[in-house]
Amino acid sequence: MAAARRLELVVVRHGVTRWNLERRYQGQRDIPLLLPDAVPDMERLREHLSGIEFDAIHCSDLARCRQTLAHVQPGRDTSALFDPRLRELDFGDYEGRTWDELKDDPLYRAWIDSAGMRAPPGGESSDALWGRLSAWLEGVLAQSGDRERVLAVSHGGVIRELRRRLEAVDFWEGVVGQAQGRHFTFIHQEGGWRCSASSAVPVQGDAN
Repeated sequence: MAAARRLELVVVRHGVTRWNLERRYQGQRDIPLLLPDAVPDMERLREHLSGIEFDAIHCSDLARCRQTLAHVQPGRDTSALFDPRLRELDFGDYEGRTWDELKDDPLYRAWIDSAGMRAPPGGESSDALWGRLSAWLEGVLAQSGDRERVLAVSHGGVIRELRRRLEAVDFWEGVVGQAQGRHFTFIHQEGGWRCSASSAVPVQGDAN
């Protein structure tokens, strides 16, 4: 029997922005990092990633992810693949707004109660998000060799959706902080890929 192929995929969230601190829905608005506030978390992530050699780097094309990549993998941003499929969920009419502004809106409550399965007005459902993420992931897996490590810099909602689909983690438990993420291990054997393991990035203790 042929040896199993293995892919390690590290997916991390961008650093903090002003809208993160204001608890506004950012979605696909092109909001930059809040500097220098974003630096300490990104420094911890850079230190964690410094010992890993990546064969390929993918990144959301939004500025906050580009800036994060430039900080945590200096010099590698010139060879990265910038992909709009890695953008945050499109929050539609809710982008730029806060929970306090929306909490009494029945459409907003229905969206929250659905754990994202409904689309917000003018926005994107979690199934639509997974549609573009799964297409991206299938491409990454199809292009991998016998052993490969891939880094992706993306958004909180993207990582939460990956965790829901790959780890069977409850939607409300899949949140990761700024400049944090997940390290997924995929194994290909007997004709198909499966996610065999997942762990926190940085590892517990690194972010203290």
